[in-house]
Amino acid sequence: MHAVNEPLPDPSAFADVEDVAQRFRDHGYLTDERLATTVFLLARLDKPVLLEGPAGVGKTQLAQSLAAVTGRRLLRLQCYEGQDETKALYEWDYGKQLLYTQILREKIGQIVEDTSTIGEAVERIAAQDSVFFSDRFLAPRPLLEAITSEEPVVLLIDEVDRADEALEAVLLELLSEYQISIPEIGTVRAKHLPYVVLTSNNTRDLSAALKRRCLHLFLDYPTAQRELDILRSKDTGLTEELATRLVEIVRGLRELELRKAPSISETIDWARTLAVLGVSELKADVLASTLNVVIKYERDLERALQTLPNLVDPNAQVPTSLGGHGHGHGHGHGHGGHDHDDADVDGRELRASKDTPGRHDDAYYGAPGKGPAPGAVSPSQGSRSFARGKGARKRPV
Repeated sequence: MHAVNEPLPDPSAFADVEDVAQRFRDHGYLTDERLATTVFLLARLDKPVLLEGPAGVGKTQLAQSLAAVTGRRLLRLQCYEGQDETKALYEWDYGKQLLYTQILREKIGQIVEDTSTIGEAVERIAAQDSVFFSDRFLAPRPLLEAITSEEPVVLLIDEVDRADEALEAVLLELLSEYQISIPEIGTVRAKHLPYVVLTSNNTRDLSAALKRRCLHLFLDYPTAQRELDILRSKDTGLTEELATRLVEIVRGLRELELRKAPSISETIDWARTLAVLGVSELKADVLASTLNVVIKYERDLERALQTLPNLVDPNAQVPTSLGGHGHGHGHGHGHGGHDHDDADVDGRELRASKDTPGRHDDAYYGAPGKGPAPGAVSPSQGSRSFARGKGARKRPV
């Protein structure tokens, strides 16, 4: 039997790192050893964890899965630029305060009826401030709700890098002491320590003070085998062979300089799309027609369409119907008098031959002492031209 002041053991606590991995796996989230270890330490050390990395690698999903695995309620603070602390911590319910003031108007009149001056009446009313600035009129937001909750929760502070530095500073007290200071009431401490997960897409650097308070883990795109395992676990309907090829193609797309690389969830969506369409072979035309499932910007789409045939078949030629027409994409134009049979010429040797010293005679540069070379401008012509130009048009400032 436990002592009166001894907290009861948390039935959702993780036994070890392998227990973390297994329970997450049972809920459809595949972790590697580093991630499972970080989650185990989060629970055992009661420290927040900061997950950084590109969008779409499973940072937000980790917090959602942690709530499902532990049976805790998920509270989410979605950060954005210009967000103030009243949307994150708490705010006073001024409408409710005003309503109570109207209802209690008669009572307020009784309180000040025997006062002789305005100053004295104000002092009487001011003595009642604590009535109107109490928990009754406090509207908690996710941060305050997380530490006043009667049951343990998972607090997700999503995309903290999008918040202003002022809000980031507000978080420091919560992340280090699990408490919030409210001037009108005092310090509110957590009844149950929440599991706190912060995510960042690295749109800006976070302060060292915030990082110091957190466990840290950088989540990158998974290995090919792990991404394939994720596809299998989601039962997309795509065959094993096609899923393997699709993962290879997606990884090839991620190597391009795209504004937004395909995420893991978009890979899953692409696999389900191809399965719904009954695709039995990954051909360039079929993938091109569904590429918008994983590529979300027009410029990225054009670049991906150019590369897609070679990702499907390294020996393929880019069809003009997919990639459009442009220079520098392997079309084999014969500029400069070269015909298509010159494709076997080594470009490096050709450029080196053009750089051979002495390959031009004096006539090319202009014979010494014979005046300027054809097309050159003499000093007298230059000075006259410059003189005419003075005072003509001025360059814009």
